[in-house]
Amino acid sequence: MSGDIWGFSSPELILIILLFLGIFGRSNLLVTSACILLSVRYFRLDHIILPVLEERGLEIGLVLLMLHILTPIATEKLTPKDLRSLASFKGIYALVAGALATRLNSDGLNLMNLTPEIIFGMTVGSVLGILLLRGTPCGPVMAAAVTAVFLQIIAIFS
Repeated sequence: MSGDIWGFSSPELILIILLFLGIFGRSNLLVTSACILLSVRYFRLDHIILPVLEERGLEIGLVLLMLHILTPIATEKLTPKDLRSLASFKGIYALVAGALATRLNSDGLNLMNLTPEIIFGMTVGSVLGILLLRGTPCGPVMAAAVTAVFLQIIAIFS
């Protein structure tokens, strides 16, 4: 194929670059994701698995995240008594922040759907944030939300 470099297609090369960025940036999630997608392509399962991931991958990931967040309720580490904290200033701030974060994440998801070419930049930026700013991986949805806010601010001033 004319698009092949060293026997790898463009998507495979990008995934390999992301794999090494993940290793260099100590991002286990990025390394695992790149390895899984490379394996899917290697075993020629992409026509089966990739459409499911494109259609429902975010929902599957969010369900797993929600299970993690709600586990303290099931293990009785969070009790009805703890719900009183909602009436505190921190609790009210957390409610407002949670509502605002969902709105910003919605903007980020819309941005990723409209301009998927930003995903590579956000991923590299996340790795740089881990390395240079001692940050914690937050995932592409939050990175897209921040990008959307930046773009909205730029649009106001231009």
